[in-house]
Amino acid sequence: MEKYLFLCLLLFSCTAMSLPQVILDTDIGDDIDDTWALMHILGAGKVDLKLITTACDDTETKVKLVARMLQTIGRTDIPIGKGIKTTNNKINQLKWIENYSLDEYKGKIFDKGVETMIETIRNAQEPIILCVIGPMMNIAKAVELAPDIAQKARVVSMAGSVYIGYGGKEGRDCEYNVCRDAESARKVFSAPWEITIIPLDTCGTIILKGENFQKVANSQSPLAKVVIENYDIWNNRKHYPKDESSVLYDTLAGYCTWAEDVVEIQTVHLSIDKEGKTNPDENGRPVRCALTWKDKEKFEKSLVEALTNPAKP
Repeated sequence: MEKYLFLCLLLFSCTAMSLPQVILDTDIGDDIDDTWALMHILGAGKVDLKLITTACDDTETKVKLVARMLQTIGRTDIPIGKGIKTTNNKINQLKWIENYSLDEYKGKIFDKGVETMIETIRNAQEPIILCVIGPMMNIAKAVELAPDIAQKARVVSMAGSVYIGYGGKEGRDCEYNVCRDAESARKVFSAPWEITIIPLDTCGTIILKGENFQKVANSQSPLAKVVIENYDIWNNRKHYPKDESSVLYDTLAGYCTWAEDVVEIQTVHLSIDKEGKTNPDENGRPVRCALTWKDKEKFEKSLVEALTNPAKP
């Protein structure tokens, strides 16, 4: 019996060690898709999430939002880092934390999130995946302060619009995560690490409807409840039908940190123009782009299962 338990523990340990190591950089609290993406990542259990850094606008309040989420689902083991504060703009999920104090939080919070990101990458035993689902000021600052991290990390980002724009329409749009801080995006694109982007070409049409949405909305899983509670109080909720989600752009970037089987990846040379558009350019840098779907249904199933599985995280 003791030998059996030892083998089980060894197998569990090896499995945990083999998970991709990820840092999530998120502008959570703006669009609601970051909340869905974070819960999807945690519910799927396919990565070892080493750090969450908050990006853009009021990053202090965003730390508080992340902290309450992690505390609610029992994942205070994941450190939180406060990213670069750019404005005092109020977050769109403020109601969910209005009675919450960080004094209640037992996990680690680092005031200097960019420096913590650098340290985490440098100390990692294997290359880190930087999952970037917001404007890129934190990542740009990190690689500016520590160019060496580009040798120990790769980027997977919800960013850009290559051939298809918002809502699945033909033609390139100025995608928010790039356009909000195009200079930072150019700095990130100029660093010598591998970059994979999940552009509007694929992620711009992710909406849970019908049975898929109802499974999440009616679930008693802590992850699903965090998602729906935040969706219901989100400032922009009134603009979307009662029985479906908003567009869940960031969820596909999270998924692509552990698998790329649901999309077709093509390498395209891209440059970022003054407006912030990601333009195909033979003189641009090579970027791996998720341009078309292979199996959107499989992806949506993964999202629903991760959020509603009572055994997760």
